Amino acid sequence: MTDKDRSHDLSQPLERLHPDERLKFESDYLRGTIVDSLADPITGAISERDNQLTKFHGIYQQDDRDLRSERRRQKLEPAYQFMVRVRLPGGLCRPDQWLALDRLARDCANGTLRITTRQTFQFHGVLKRDLKKLMQGISTAGLDTRAACGDDTRGVVCTVNPWQSRIHAEVESLAKALSDHMAWRSPAYDEIWLDQEPGTSDENEIVEPIYGRTYLPRKFKYGFAVPPINDIDVYTQDVGFIAIADGDELAGFNVCTGGGMGRTDNEPQTYPQLGRVVGFCRTDQVIDVAEKIATVQRDYGDRVDRKHARMKYTIDDRGLDWFKRELEQRLGRSLEPARDYRFEHNGDRYGWFEGDDGNWHYTLFIENGRIQDRDNHPLMSGLRAIAGEHEGDYLLTTNQNLTIANVTPEMRERIEKLLHEYALRDPAHYSALRRSSIACVAFPTCGLAMAESERYLPDLITKLETVMEEAGIGDDAIIVRMSGCNNGCSRPYVAEIGFSGRGPGKYNVYLGGGYHGQRLNKLYLENVDEATILEHLEPMIRRYAKERQAGEPFGDFVIRGGYVAGVHDGREFND
Repeated sequence: MTDKDRSHDLSQPLERLHPDERLKFESDYLRGTIVDSLADPITGAISERDNQLTKFHGIYQQDDRDLRSERRRQKLEPAYQFMVRVRLPGGLCRPDQWLALDRLARDCANGTLRITTRQTFQFHGVLKRDLKKLMQGISTAGLDTRAACGDDTRGVVCTVNPWQSRIHAEVESLAKALSDHMAWRSPAYDEIWLDQEPGTSDENEIVEPIYGRTYLPRKFKYGFAVPPINDIDVYTQDVGFIAIADGDELAGFNVCTGGGMGRTDNEPQTYPQLGRVVGFCRTDQVIDVAEKIATVQRDYGDRVDRKHARMKYTIDDRGLDWFKRELEQRLGRSLEPARDYRFEHNGDRYGWFEGDDGNWHYTLFIENGRIQDRDNHPLMSGLRAIAGEHEGDYLLTTNQNLTIANVTPEMRERIEKLLHEYALRDPAHYSALRRSSIACVAFPTCGLAMAESERYLPDLITKLETVMEEAGIGDDAIIVRMSGCNNGCSRPYVAEIGFSGRGPGKYNVYLGGGYHGQRLNKLYLENVDEATILEHLEPMIRRYAKERQAGEPFGDFVIRGGYVAGVHDGREFND
């Protein structure tokens, strides 16, 4: 390996950059000392430096925070464990892969699977001694975890259901191709996890032709949306591709860039942002456009301040016109003018629906994405049984739900029988409010969580359901999202009602996001408990029920009603 692959035109000496930049540079292309850390029998953890590097391999070191205080009292180290995230572009999973991951969850993790808002699976509660076994099992299933975390291009998401139409199929294929193209290429993954012998390096070899030795300044997210459904929240992506149809053919994509949810409390220079459409590209240009945008961020993203290192800040600091000129110079051509499109909502389509080819698809509501067996609701067992007979596919959605896809007319009756046998509830069993809610994991596993999210939001939704029923709008949807901290993994800053955790039982409350993801929300209440939340939301919901205009979403109403101002640019979020 050679200094020829040093990094891509870093504008400052390495010692002046963030320590993570030196770590990446010195990591020997993401190898670090991970092998030695895994072999250390004294601790359930890996070294601090390796902890940063394993993120590139799709792994986060965590500990059980429910046990943290007691273990500290007993003078024991934290109950270390790992979260492992699968790379699953477009959320497409074959039944045999589902069965393999289900088995791995029970053998190597905490017995559950978690669907994420990046349209993939997370394993939780993996002990260090089981980590390599899990990674090898994922590989045997034909999958990997490369670039599922870290300063690289995260899992590529796309509008669900490649069998809904020919256009959807083409978009799903592009999502897979882009994910493969942008995944980092170092042999470190195969050497560490799959026991591949290191090869002999050519001194002129460029190991990472796209990224170089320092990869990207921060995480980088791609997504594909097919109007009129914005189920992936395309404006929250670093790069979003909005499909443009010409009749039944896919003409190409409007290119949207500079979105992102992350922010930090009490640091107004940080903010969520919406992506902006900069032009149109044809289908055969997508991979090139996607790569060239990433190289702009590679070369100009902030490598000193990680809180300022996302693509949104690069564009906001230098201007959209600058970005477009820089991109087009790298492409060697101009983008075409953006084309007309229309989004109507950003939710999932539940229940049965028929695709263009006559096959059927059934979308289940999975509350907060957690797949496990509970009393009277053996969800994990039921999906395992269906996977054992299903000849189509499973599709994960970015709203943490699951589509049993490509069911032939002949198999539909059998699938319906299994759904009934395992009491896998019709989505209509749940309120529209609950079906429109998302929560991140938060406690007890996420090290960044400041408040509950997945374990608490269902209870809060129950209380809000009562309010809506009493107001006469129990069948209506309001988009509600909750994150246990300010980082926004559940995309709370485009929700009609968004929550971010500030401390145990305390949340910021945001109002006014767009019903199809086209507008940010704004801070309404800061650092409040449940009683205060309900004290404000109950009369607001009742007023909405009485005063709303025909077809007016809740997010539009709270702006018209004067509760908050509309926010269409993240630089106005903290005003």
